[in-house]
Amino acid sequence: MRKLIFGMNVTLDGYIAATGDDIGWSEPSDELFRWWLDQELGIGLMLYGRKLWEAMSSYWPTGDRQPGATPAQIEFARNWRDTPKVVFSSTIGEVGWNTRLVTGDAVAEITRLKAGDGGPMRVAGATLAGAAMRAGLVDEYEIVTHPVLVGGGTPFFTALDRSVNLNLVETRTFPGGVVLTRYETRR
Repeated sequence: MRKLIFGMNVTLDGYIAATGDDIGWSEPSDELFRWWLDQELGIGLMLYGRKLWEAMSSYWPTGDRQPGATPAQIEFARNWRDTPKVVFSSTIGEVGWNTRLVTGDAVAEITRLKAGDGGPMRVAGATLAGAAMRAGLVDEYEIVTHPVLVGGGTPFFTALDRSVNLNLVETRTFPGGVVLTRYETRR
């Protein structure tokens, strides 16, 4: 069975994007960017909701050719293109870059993918991750908290039907007061 990981940059008040989908507060230090890259290199399949897919696919297909791209950004872009991806959306017509589109039941498809063989999967996007959390499919949470309060926007956690008990497995501090907390779901 594959592990399903949900991890994102989060404000101290719990948002992955401020009002208006603003993520300007989440600019990573070189050390944090490298940490995210190291995590992505271990992922066997990326699962995206529409909004995050549109943001990622608007930049990373050519991120390695951008002026001033760092070695880590070049490696991230290449890894992003090479890693298999699934996008869950009923409004997108087509996807590219080693990606498959799913328009049906996301929870059923994630359950099917999780039961298969392969490396860990990462779910990305608040709505899609929320559905996976409510279904009890998320095995690990990587919460990278930035020291900023934005007062509203897209929350990291959505409403759950029941509580989820977690075990803290790692903490780490990055430049600028950014703190990683990584938890595994207690089963």
